[in-house]
Amino acid sequence: MAGNDWINSYLEAILDVGPGLDEKKSSLLLRERGRFSPTRYFVEEVVSGFDETDLHRAWVRAQATRSPQERNTRLENMCWRIWNLARQKKQLEGEQAQRNAKRRLERERGRREAVADMSEDLSEGEKGDAVGDSSAHGDSIRSRLSRINSVDAMEAWANQQKGKKIYIVLISLHGLIRGENMELGRDSDTGGQVKYVVELARALGSMPGVYRVDLFTRQVSAPDVDWSYGEPTEMLTLRDSEDFLDEMGESSGAYIVRIPFGPKDKYIPKELLWPHIPEFVDGALSHIIQMSKSLGEQIGGGKPVWPVAIHGHYADAGDSAALLSGALNVPMLFTGHSLGRDKLEQLLKQGRLSRDEINSTYKIMRRIEAEELSLDSSEIVITSTRQEIEQQWRLYDGFDPILERKLRARIKRNVSCYGRFMPRMAIIPPGMEFHHIIPQDGDVDGEIEGNEDHPTPDPPIWAEIMRFFTNPHKPMILALARPDPKKNITTLVKAFGECRPLRELANLTLIMGNRDGIDEMSSTNASVLLSVLKLIDKYDLYGQVAYPKHHKQSDVPDIYRLAAKTKGVFINPAFIEPFGLTLIEAAAHGLPIVATKNGGPVDIHRVLDNGLLVDPHDQQSIADALLKLVAEKHLWAKCRQNGLKNIHLFSWPEHCKTYLSRIASCKPRHPQWQKNDDGSDTSDTDSPGDSLRDIQDLSLNLKFSLDGEKIGGSGNDNSLDSEGNATDKKSKIENDALAWSKGVVKDTRKAVDQNSSSGKFPSLRRRKQIFVIAVDFDTITSLAEATRKIFEAVEKERTEGSIGFILSTSLAISEIRFFLSSGGFSPSDFDAFICNSGSDLYYSTPNPEDGPFVVDFYYHSHIEYRWGGEGLRKTLVRWASSVTDKKADNKEGIVTAAEQLSTDYCYAFTVKMPGSVPAVKELQKVLRIQALRCRAIYCQNGTRLNVIPVCASRSQALRYLYVRWGVEFGKYGRFCWRMWRHRL
Repeated sequence: MAGNDWINSYLEAILDVGPGLDEKKSSLLLRERGRFSPTRYFVEEVVSGFDETDLHRAWVRAQATRSPQERNTRLENMCWRIWNLARQKKQLEGEQAQRNAKRRLERERGRREAVADMSEDLSEGEKGDAVGDSSAHGDSIRSRLSRINSVDAMEAWANQQKGKKIYIVLISLHGLIRGENMELGRDSDTGGQVKYVVELARALGSMPGVYRVDLFTRQVSAPDVDWSYGEPTEMLTLRDSEDFLDEMGESSGAYIVRIPFGPKDKYIPKELLWPHIPEFVDGALSHIIQMSKSLGEQIGGGKPVWPVAIHGHYADAGDSAALLSGALNVPMLFTGHSLGRDKLEQLLKQGRLSRDEINSTYKIMRRIEAEELSLDSSEIVITSTRQEIEQQWRLYDGFDPILERKLRARIKRNVSCYGRFMPRMAIIPPGMEFHHIIPQDGDVDGEIEGNEDHPTPDPPIWAEIMRFFTNPHKPMILALARPDPKKNITTLVKAFGECRPLRELANLTLIMGNRDGIDEMSSTNASVLLSVLKLIDKYDLYGQVAYPKHHKQSDVPDIYRLAAKTKGVFINPAFIEPFGLTLIEAAAHGLPIVATKNGGPVDIHRVLDNGLLVDPHDQQSIADALLKLVAEKHLWAKCRQNGLKNIHLFSWPEHCKTYLSRIASCKPRHPQWQKNDDGSDTSDTDSPGDSLRDIQDLSLNLKFSLDGEKIGGSGNDNSLDSEGNATDKKSKIENDALAWSKGVVKDTRKAVDQNSSSGKFPSLRRRKQIFVIAVDFDTITSLAEATRKIFEAVEKERTEGSIGFILSTSLAISEIRFFLSSGGFSPSDFDAFICNSGSDLYYSTPNPEDGPFVVDFYYHSHIEYRWGGEGLRKTLVRWASSVTDKKADNKEGIVTAAEQLSTDYCYAFTVKMPGSVPAVKELQKVLRIQALRCRAIYCQNGTRLNVIPVCASRSQALRYLYVRWGVEFGKYGRFCWRMWRHRL
């Protein structure tokens, strides 16, 4: 809509008309439009455009009013409501335009700074800014990888994979997931994603070279769901795997693994799962470690077989996959399915909910942050279409198509990107099962009426559809979509009704879901269906349009077959179609297609070349395309043949081949200590065998008072730390460690291995229970007093050696040394020290000659993924110099680098005025825009800023101890103080 004046002109026309169309009283607008009804347009376009169901009900009441005066009064009240909605929408559009302009300026500034930091001159290949360039973010489906063009090619590829035995982990948390009889549509969480991940796991498990696939989801043992969702493990039946039976083993195949987390005995929606993700991560980590050991015994020669990739599906699983990927140091893949920023913009445009209401209802900001974290951590982001990249992912701070192209060009030239990273976008369309589909050929009339050579009775759905038609032998135009305004069904009916040649040549079939009665449908769907019925009546399409009330999911293939038998056409006229799975299904049954040019159908048409693309807003274009395919039999036959010839490109084997090729292109990563010279086992004879039984007692599932780390919710938790004067006490962390080690531990890697193999290091492996002291007091004295009280409470167990302690803090190791000396503690009182907000890990040594501390450099190799190094440090220094006290006249800087507290994996800054610095999310945004991947944390009462690797945190360090040394989560207890929450 253009504005209020435009609306007012139509509203005045409504009032002029009164109860009916009176040519004498009609306005110029009505005389120009002939039989145009502004009241009908008001309902069909204005009201539905605002998605305001209350207005629709008001219109129904107004329409039922017999008194012209009362009717006009009702319409006038609706006019004011529409006018108010128009103002709201105009305001929202203005706010959206301001946000887009701000985002564009921020991105351009970040891009300029990133390019300036990358001092190499740009090549010609880097200079282009065409966002639509395929080299920028994912190639076309036909290009990047070699495609399977025949059965022989598939067999050749399969032979190349023989001998490989890889392990893949998929994660999909929400909804109800099982292998058979999926309850699709049971609720909003159990939809297409559920079917996709199950079929993906099944298909991958059937591929040569894949030994095992685990699909992780939530275990649900609620009374209102089937018992099968409470089973810990479910084996998926593999299809077409007979040729690889010789590669099968004890634990091979594809499995659904259900991890218990969240409320017991309760099925909850995905919006309520966020606080319980750490619990899932701990349970999944336990399973992966146990499974890796089992696979190692079966196929790995005794060495653990780690997953080659962890693939998260949707934001909640992406958040989980990022934590698991960091804990195990293995590549991560991510598929968004539906993206939060896009949904937020759509909800804001509707104008029915404010931003705060949207966030409260959908937890949208937590979801967006999880998607940003997934971009930070993922090697590859898998999308279905180019539209998803160009119109949805580009809304995120962590992905810039133009900067991605520049970085990709530099990587190809083997030129430094100065610590900047961008995930690869891979377009891999969803797969489908085609083995059961037999395209129909033969005489149409004979097959519809029955053929003696084919005594099999026709499917019942055929009779249900054909009863609508006066001449059932005409080609069928088939549309299969919900009665949703976005699906644009009314425009299709108008196009059909106003094109006489098309009506004479074809019938129209509308499969619009299932319904018992229109009154029982949602108001939006009922409005669309009523509009369709009115259009059928308006154009007198009785006998030419079918709209059955019911059909089963199993009837859908038969519906496609019927349309193909009649030499019909399938159409998807949606305004925007994210992918268009129905187009692939139709092509598999031999149907040419007419589809919207907005979204995924463009990619599908590029591959299949089996139809025509149209502008969904252009009614005449839709009619012309349908008429062209129905009337020109040679074109129809060519499109049918092209679709059947190329449809294998969307099969599950093809999808999995491309998928596995992408995984193979990732740089292999796995726990770095798994080497021949490491004689120690990661488990201990004193350790419980199965930590999954302790899942409900996991300390990591409790809320640690971590420095600004989000544990299951939004906001930033900031705690008090040591005295500020500790910042000038010691030099860099590694120099201190080497000095304290008295030269004995020159190579800390060797020291760790030597001590571990002798059984003396680390001592935490021998503890029955470990207390994690996760605190940050404002003074060293307070920290010492609290620690002393803890020790006194468990003095007996501590003396016996059954209890150990880990100090987890934002303090640097120099500050920890000061704390130990001033508090009268010995380094051996603690088994490990997690320092610098989780970026450094030290152990105490029982032998004084070895020095008090040993740093675990293997942990550094674990967290260094995508660490920006010097390029990040320069950007942070530049940012710190730009943060000033705006109230002061001299604009003095309030954030300064703390060089003496910084390490190779933690850049520390001192904050003079905590109340005046930008929020941590603003700094994170600045860094992501420049393709710098890290974690920013305000700590010590907001007086210090630590910037650490994206894979590092204090909770991740504890998970590392489990993976590295077998310190199981069930051993952990914790002491935690939350002294103060900073506004940041």
